[in-house]
Amino acid sequence: SFLLLTLLAVTVFGVPLKGSFLALSAGAFLYVGASTALGLLISTFMKSQIAALFGTAVLTILPATNFSGLIDPVSSLEGMGRLIGEVYPTTHFVIIARGTFSKALNFSDLHAAFVPLALSVPILIGLSATLLRKQET
Repeated sequence: SFLLLTLLAVTVFGVPLKGSFLALSAGAFLYVGASTALGLLISTFMKSQIAALFGTAVLTILPATNFSGLIDPVSSLEGMGRLIGEVYPTTHFVIIARGTFSKALNFSDLHAAFVPLALSVPILIGLSATLLRKQET
């Protein structure tokens, strides 16, 4: 999906990719890992697969659009919204995507966005493994 969407943006919509495609790809890879780990963490609290599916959709899509900088800059948010915006993986991927597409940035320029995104994957997977209940046989 990532490659197709990037190709579509560049060819059909004419959005120039000014920065590093490798940085964008690495950011997308880390974001997919963080999103998957977040879904795994949410599913540890749910009793059924359907509840986990809906819970993950509600707890990821709404904060991702409202607090990640897609609508309003994270710097303009206050209180709990600001905290969610700073912690959420989507915020950091939005910075990477905007930086590579619009500002011709590469890895060294986007270091501040890669670090929290890379740290979130093992932290979320570790929390998920710790909180996962043992299944009785």
